[in-house]
Amino acid sequence: MSTDTSAGIPCMWMRGGTSKGGYFLADDLPVDRDAFLLAVMGSPDPRQIDGMGGANPLTSKVAVVKRSTRENIDVDYLFLQVFVDQPTVTDQQNCGNILAGVGPFAIERGLVAAQDGTTNVRIFMENTGQVAEARVETPGGVVTYKGDARIDGVPGTSAPIPITFADTAGSSCGALLPTGNAVDVIEGVDCTLIDNGMPCVVMRAADLGIAGTESPETLEANTALREKLEAIRLKAGPLMNLGDVSKSSVPKLTMVSAPLAGGAIATRTFIPHRCHDAIGVLGAVSVATACLLPHGPTAELARVPEGGEKLISVEHPTGEMSVIVTVRDGAVTNAAVLRTARKLFDGQIFA
Repeated sequence: MSTDTSAGIPCMWMRGGTSKGGYFLADDLPVDRDAFLLAVMGSPDPRQIDGMGGANPLTSKVAVVKRSTRENIDVDYLFLQVFVDQPTVTDQQNCGNILAGVGPFAIERGLVAAQDGTTNVRIFMENTGQVAEARVETPGGVVTYKGDARIDGVPGTSAPIPITFADTAGSSCGALLPTGNAVDVIEGVDCTLIDNGMPCVVMRAADLGIAGTESPETLEANTALREKLEAIRLKAGPLMNLGDVSKSSVPKLTMVSAPLAGGAIATRTFIPHRCHDAIGVLGAVSVATACLLPHGPTAELARVPEGGEKLISVEHPTGEMSVIVTVRDGAVTNAAVLRTARKLFDGQIFA
């Protein structure tokens, strides 16, 4: 790791899915990594005016990537969430949106040899110890970001990056349902505490006194709702084997309601103190998995298709995210999502 950052260090800024952040090679980061990243983002400051952060948790993210020494793995990926208004950098969660940029970044940095056509990149997610495989468009052996794939929450179109996850159940909490229950009552509210790649507390919107169709801005302005959600989150943390979560970005809080646009379920998610404009990739996988439970907040609301392979459309404030889950013997064996990414700049960054 570097010790002198006065001349800047290499960095690629990318949009990954519906998030945005800095992508670094692990060896390029300084010894005092967290202090450096706080300065890069301009945290703590609600506007992040003195850094690259966009005054939102979704644009204050970092990917740290290195060539992997693990068998059948190309690169290791560590996700870091840089808080906007707190001097905190945490690795206590994964991020499937920023993950979308890891494959292209690894190819561009020479960690993975590009094939002519498409290149598969197998990624070990250090935060959770799980593996994902991303398929990157590389015509002529060169990464392209242009294409016809469209994802809700992002304007325009880009090259498709399908990502497949396997064995993500309990990656942070030790079990898909860490309490062993499909329903736990916290603060008088029925909750499903679930982790299929992202620790989530799933609740009926109606039980929180909302319709579940409100805008993120309206929900963030609802002080009573936010206080109730935080009280639930703080009690859910120890129950989910996450310990004291008062300074953590997990678990996420998803309120569900009946779908309105032909999907399987409608969602509004706090991450944990801001309401997401969409929904995180692994959060969507966890919520989609909750839809398959015979009991719980989603049971009477979700519209789940038949068959061993199910396309579960998770509606969110700016559209939907489709999660394809494979079910064998009543258990989800893998999940796949479609994401896109775009390189925004590649150069030196200073702190």
